[in-house]
Amino acid sequence: MINEENKFIKKDYKKKINLLDKYNKFYYEKSSPIVNDQDYDNLKNAILELEKKYKFLKNKKSPSLTVGFKPSKNFRKVKHKVPMLSLSNAFSKDDLVNFEKKIFNFLSLNKDINLEYSVEPKIDGISASLFYRNGNFIQGLSRGDGIEGEEITENLKTIKDIPKHIPSRNFPKEIDIRGEVFIQNSDFINFIRNSDFEKIKNKFANPRNAASGSLRQKDPKETSKIPLKFIAYTFGFTKNLDSITQSDFLKKLKRWGFKVNEYNKIIKGIDNLIQNHKNLEEKRKEIDFDIDGIVYKINNFDLQKRLGFVTNAPRWAIAHKFSANNSISEIIKIEIQVGRTGALTPVAKIKPVSIGGVLVSNATLHNEDEIERKDIRVGDEVTVERAGDVIPRVISVNIKKRKKNSKKFLFPKKCPSCGSATEKEYNEVTKKYDAVRRCTSDGFECEKMAIERIKHFVSKEAFNIDGLGKKIIENFWELKLIRLPQDIFNLNYEKIRNLEGWGNLSVSNLKYSIDSKKIISFDKFIYSLGIRHIGQENAKLLSTHLKKTENFFNLSKNDNFNELLNIDGIGNTQISSIENFFSNKKNLKVISELNNVLKIVPEISSNKIGILSNKTFMFTGKLVNMSRAEAKSLIEKNSGKIISNVNKKLDYLVIGEKPTAKKISLAKNLQINIIDQNQLFKMLNEAN
Repeated sequence: MINEENKFIKKDYKKKINLLDKYNKFYYEKSSPIVNDQDYDNLKNAILELEKKYKFLKNKKSPSLTVGFKPSKNFRKVKHKVPMLSLSNAFSKDDLVNFEKKIFNFLSLNKDINLEYSVEPKIDGISASLFYRNGNFIQGLSRGDGIEGEEITENLKTIKDIPKHIPSRNFPKEIDIRGEVFIQNSDFINFIRNSDFEKIKNKFANPRNAASGSLRQKDPKETSKIPLKFIAYTFGFTKNLDSITQSDFLKKLKRWGFKVNEYNKIIKGIDNLIQNHKNLEEKRKEIDFDIDGIVYKINNFDLQKRLGFVTNAPRWAIAHKFSANNSISEIIKIEIQVGRTGALTPVAKIKPVSIGGVLVSNATLHNEDEIERKDIRVGDEVTVERAGDVIPRVISVNIKKRKKNSKKFLFPKKCPSCGSATEKEYNEVTKKYDAVRRCTSDGFECEKMAIERIKHFVSKEAFNIDGLGKKIIENFWELKLIRLPQDIFNLNYEKIRNLEGWGNLSVSNLKYSIDSKKIISFDKFIYSLGIRHIGQENAKLLSTHLKKTENFFNLSKNDNFNELLNIDGIGNTQISSIENFFSNKKNLKVISELNNVLKIVPEISSNKIGILSNKTFMFTGKLVNMSRAEAKSLIEKNSGKIISNVNKKLDYLVIGEKPTAKKISLAKNLQINIIDQNQLFKMLNEAN
């Protein structure tokens, strides 16, 4: 079922990513949000949930890799000393149970331990980072994209809640204090009443929008007129901090003159977290600032440090969101959309209905099996929910109000784009047919698939070509200016210059944008090809292992696909997908012609070269008081590599309890170093 779902999900995912990017642009760059806060969070969470379930979906625009949007051009960009990461989201008790289970597994903890959480409401405001040196407020940054933020120091200095100097002897020599800038609801109402609303309505649609717009004003005097508040809740970079728990750190923040959330609590046990969530959701209307959930953090800093991070979110924290919104509507028609990998995605066009303050006219039906299971038909009255999906989902059908002439919806057996046969792949693991039906075309032979593949090729996660947006790609396709990715680098600019809406400047900008992308990193090139099951992380694994582009191009010539099994994280599913890609002659033509026009360079690695650099490790047997995942993470942090098989490329076989005898025997025959857990820790201690 996974294979078919991947195709459906990829198209749905792509739409979500593009819409999130649009929302981010209006919110972070233009300070003019076009969607309410809950819907924005729902969209972000939908993307993250999809990525958790389908690993190949990782995308550069995704909130799993970026936070927010690129810093505004109106302010100087500054790199955060420690990235400002986002949080994973939970919507149910099962989500929290799974979150805690992962913590126990990663840390290899005794199941009887009752973890202690620092709990506080998630304020719906604007994140900011305040850098102090010797007690003096030196610099303030917005979140930006999580890596770089806008320098908004002078605007932040207008906020009374932010101390400009902290004389305490116990204050760290250097520290980034992080928190949320927001406007209380009562202050917002008073401000609107006393203002010329017509002049400010675009930036002051709600308290969060007002806070965002205020921090991006060029004149701090204008910012000072806005009743901004600041609540501190964590730190980024720091020196000489002696706190051992989050709760202790919050107490220090109060002593230093910062305001912290009055609803902070220490709670143990999932059931108690759930009860607290219920209580707070019931009283949220009584709170004078907007909250959209509750944040749970492992209270102990040592455990936080051990848990670390996944891409751009901590393993030790999660945001438990409040309940979803839903409404009743009617399905006008069901459209079948074809995604980049051929997945046929059914989308219900519904009578527009307001859900959570936003007018909704589309709802995802997921796949053919979902339509059949719920017996969804055109004309049905349905309940539509927005709980993590920007394209809301149909959760139920009111059979009692079904029209007498209603007919079952028949899913097409032929691709609506190219007419090719569609099929459901058989999954050897589940012994079932996948839920998603796919077009069997070779990709570029199907118009819709080809267009989506080209959109993927130019996306920010891949070539990141400015000026080649969704509509322009579709327009160029209609004009037969683009049919394959390599056509982008051989566009007829004279013809484009004569098109409506184009001029000398816009054509010059497009040409410059395309020409500037002729140098690309090896991993981004692999990702740009849109190979099924090969997302950003797998593309990095492949580029690191293969090292040279010629090794990638020669995979099919030398039939070296099985060699990829040595890559930890690359399995049979990915290898089979790569084989299928190379078996297509048009794909071979694409990569050959791209290779002629591009300069593909190895990914620039971190300056850090650890003691374990260029050393490879493999595990067999169970480790004591540490999960294999944590051990792998420690090795990778110190520049070591993990591989999946015992072969000549392996430097160390790490054995735990009850190791596999065959692996040990093979390692001995190949004269590979065999070490135990203590020896590994000794190496890691030397590395640190």
